[in-house]
Amino acid sequence: MAGARPGIAFVSLFLTAGAILLLFLVILSGAVNGNPLNQIYFLQADTSGIQGALPQSRWTLWNICGVDDSGRNANCGAVKPAFPFNPQSNFPGVTNKIDEGFLGSKHGKFFYLSRFTFAFYLIGLFFAVCSLFTGLAAMFSRIGGAITGLFSLLALTFGAAAAACMTAWVVIAHKYFNRNNQTATYGTKALGLTWGAVACLFLTTVLFFATAAIGGQNNSTYTKRTGGKSFFGRKRSTKSTKSRGSFIDTESTPRGVKDEYS
Repeated sequence: MAGARPGIAFVSLFLTAGAILLLFLVILSGAVNGNPLNQIYFLQADTSGIQGALPQSRWTLWNICGVDDSGRNANCGAVKPAFPFNPQSNFPGVTNKIDEGFLGSKHGKFFYLSRFTFAFYLIGLFFAVCSLFTGLAAMFSRIGGAITGLFSLLALTFGAAAAACMTAWVVIAHKYFNRNNQTATYGTKALGLTWGAVACLFLTTVLFFATAAIGGQNNSTYTKRTGGKSFFGRKRSTKSTKSRGSFIDTESTPRGVKDEYS
């Protein structure tokens, strides 16, 4: 079984690299203008009735972008880390143009969900990169597989948290926009890439821990070869008992009887 470790670790590294690529595509969209990044966004909504807003607005992790004639991101705003999704603050002074579900505190649920999404993306990406480097050790040792499995598990945890937070605010906002007769559509590419990365990280976590478990049968093999005996062995105990029994028999046998058989 130990011979299977390098192959399993290689597959895990391939999936880890795939997850990192998917996360990079989502994270860089909006910050870098180029194909295919300019096709990735979380939510698109009709904001033509809002003064000062673009006819169609797309939200990314960094800003709000418009849409060009080819359906790609265009006229993106200034890049701001952890750009919050919050129409009330994204379009100041337009409270009568957006659904009442968006109104309330400027630091409401949408604000925190979108900002935590940004943080979880970066933390998940960090641990995924760590598991990619330590994954080389998983090809040759059980401890390397265990350490890499831990990094992969952390990447999975934060990646899943990012996906959950992002999906939550996108689905709720989509509902509110459409309820207010502002046509909204999901950013299917961002959703698919994110959940695809989570799926890859789940598989890598299982496989890396599998590499840590492979080769752990040495103790069982030893026990099987020794017939289930302890380290000292049953034979030694039997011999010791027989020796004590012989000593007792010798001492308890009358000397006269011994002489008779001498």
